Amino acid sequence: MEEMAYVYFVGTAGSGKSMLTAAFDEWCRRHRYNVITVNLDPGVRHIPYDPEIDVREWIILEEVMKEYGLGPNGAQIACADMIALNVSEIEERLGEYRADYVLFDTPGQLELFAFRSAGKVLMDHLGRNNSLLGFLIDPALSTTPAHFVSQLMLSAVTQFKLEVPLVNILPKVDIIEKQTLEMIMEWGKNPDVLYEELMQRNSLHAQMGEKLINVIREMGSHTRLIPLSSETLEGMEDLYTFIQHVFYGGEDLEKS
Repeated sequence: MEEMAYVYFVGTAGSGKSMLTAAFDEWCRRHRYNVITVNLDPGVRHIPYDPEIDVREWIILEEVMKEYGLGPNGAQIACADMIALNVSEIEERLGEYRADYVLFDTPGQLELFAFRSAGKVLMDHLGRNNSLLGFLIDPALSTTPAHFVSQLMLSAVTQFKLEVPLVNILPKVDIIEKQTLEMIMEWGKNPDVLYEELMQRNSLHAQMGEKLINVIREMGSHTRLIPLSSETLEGMEDLYTFIQHVFYGGEDLEKS
């Protein structure tokens, strides 16, 4: 394989990006695929994997706070911009490895990676043709039609901003009730069902939702969800299959 495949796990704070990075890394290694992990969160204190490349080698949130006299929020913004400025160092470190897949664990706050310069600059530098976004839709934030629509729209805006292929991932399926899981999966498969349940609420919120649901219908396959668990590794094969389809037309890599 000539180029690495870059998979960026993105999503709202607490959606499980670091856990998924660790779990998919473990799954790939079990199946003898060459994979490395990259931590892009300069403020994280503990992560459940040992990254080959860690942005904290160059940028540490607490040190930025002290040096520039910033609070946590201001320092996080400054760190996000510093990631863009240090993209050459990240690329240089990547050159030290031979891997089929590179898993990027992005900062906890989605906006720091997706809506500032860090994500765009990194993808421009490393290459968009071999980049994929894995957007984690937190089931805890998706238990009503309106909340689920909001998550889908946030996912769509993220893809619109970064301009690379995207797959929606529903994590934590091992800890949510079966009925809730089935409900969310049905909304993802059938926008008409989602629309009907959303319209049951006669309010301005529902009227706004009607316009949004039309956008979702136009997006078509964007509503597809891959349910998985970082604890049991359920669904990891489905995620791998999707990645193969995006990068290699479904052709499996020859295991080393």
